[in-house]
Amino acid sequence: MKPKLLVCRSGVVPYGEALEMQNQLRRRRADGLIDDVLLLLTHPPVFTLGRSGKAKHLLVSRADIELVRTNRGGDITYHGPGQVVGYLIVDLAGLYMDLRRFFRDIESAIIEVLGSFGIDAGHDEKYTGVWVGRDKIAAIGLGVRRWVTMHGFALNVGGDLTAFDAIVPCGLTDRGITSMQRLGCDASMEQVYAALADAFARRLDRTLSWARVEDLLQTAGEAS
Repeated sequence: MKPKLLVCRSGVVPYGEALEMQNQLRRRRADGLIDDVLLLLTHPPVFTLGRSGKAKHLLVSRADIELVRTNRGGDITYHGPGQVVGYLIVDLAGLYMDLRRFFRDIESAIIEVLGSFGIDAGHDEKYTGVWVGRDKIAAIGLGVRRWVTMHGFALNVGGDLTAFDAIVPCGLTDRGITSMQRLGCDASMEQVYAALADAFARRLDRTLSWARVEDLLQTAGEAS
């Protein structure tokens, strides 16, 4: 029987709270107490600066948007309403010990989802993420410890994209940002959540199982 991919829909979660949630789940996954996890959620407005991020890429300080330094790879990006954020807690030692391939699989799963909604997206040979022409529609940044991943992707479904004007997204000065809504797609967040769950389960060759993150943490705590 295939291993499970436990998919949790967590609604709107502040960035710091989601980071702590990931840290707990990553430790439990590394100890073999839970299966691989995909957290699907949305953040209140926040700029996040990755390990290789440069402060100068925050062009305009916004009093209404928090800036958080974090331990994922990559530069600066924005999270906010209308965006689906997916955090992947995956044991690559039980899948394949190839981080580059994992990045490609994340991109491919999102490209598949966008295609199902009529959007022709693709890879870029120079940069990570998912692209429609020269515009990024999904950003990807990961952290890995003991071959267990955390962080993941952010897919722009709809919402206000003007916050990206305050930064140099992912440090790229010659590229734009787009969303499914801007491209004429009226898919709901719930439809996108469901499509992402299905696509990632197939891509990672896992059996999809919906779960509550609170139950995973409680069960894992009891098991330890």
